Amino acid sequence: MTPPLELRDLDEARAVSGPHDRFLRALRGRFGVEIVFRGLEVWIDGADQRDVDGARGALRQLLEVVRSSGALTLDDVAQVVGEAAVAEAPAGAPPPAEAAPAVEGFRLRTAGQRRYVAAMREHDVVFSIGPAGTGKTFLAVLMAVEALKRGDAQRVVLCRPAVEAGESLGFLPGDFQAKVNPYMRPLYDALYSVLGFETVKRYMEREVIEVAPLAYMRGRTLNEAFIILDEAQNTTRAQMKMFLTRMGERSRIVVTGDVTQVDLPQGVTSGLIHAQAILRGVPGIEFIQLTVQDIVRHSLVWKIIEAYEAAPPARGAPDARARRPGRKRK
Repeated sequence: MTPPLELRDLDEARAVSGPHDRFLRALRGRFGVEIVFRGLEVWIDGADQRDVDGARGALRQLLEVVRSSGALTLDDVAQVVGEAAVAEAPAGAPPPAEAAPAVEGFRLRTAGQRRYVAAMREHDVVFSIGPAGTGKTFLAVLMAVEALKRGDAQRVVLCRPAVEAGESLGFLPGDFQAKVNPYMRPLYDALYSVLGFETVKRYMEREVIEVAPLAYMRGRTLNEAFIILDEAQNTTRAQMKMFLTRMGERSRIVVTGDVTQVDLPQGVTSGLIHAQAILRGVPGIEFIQLTVQDIVRHSLVWKIIEAYEAAPPARGAPDARARRPGRKRK
């Protein structure tokens, strides 16, 4: 059992907890541990000792800030949560998961990311749901490339629904392919980041990697493939069913999306939200929920998302928060 951290007084406890335990929630989400106050003692418990040690080290850093400045800010917590190293790992202990290359040399930075990667390695179908900046698409591409290099997959197929988000396809220049290419750009960007432009070009010429609109998947059976559906919140129920049933022998599927950013017409049920409701508990299918604590972009992204979450919806506009599973429209 890891010994507790000792606080000097209740003011330190309040400062390190943050308003409504906000700072502690960030630490719990970052490391996937339980943090409990017993008087002036802070006890940390978790399934992985490396996560416990990481949370302990981060909490000590926050306490040092409190003791030097008297208070904590969101910027302080974001910096520690994003960059905390294990300060008290036992001598000779293996490095923590977030401090060692995990996938294709990429360092996993949050407990949520580690759960996500573990799920992709253990399950044939994985749904990753969470806000922008949590690495949903990038990590899926990393895992697809890893599977390709190991020979676990013979090809990689990436697709997105070409749903308009305030812009009109009809006003874009060029033929249909030229019109939908901007919607596919984030997938290309992820591929270029992992493999480089020339390698991606060569793989695409050999049809080892394919990037296509979701509509192009209809009627196909994809064997020995690593298949990624991005922006899945913008699929309909029928499209989601169609996509999932493309899965052939020795294939894997990863579905990513953010249920707070649905761009479907009013009254149309998101296929991602529907899939959450009916596929949870199906053997071989895993759902990973990422949160703002898993955001690895600029620290302001966390604040921006929280501000939008807290703001009331514009008059006459649908409340994005009401689209989440478990919430009913008023």
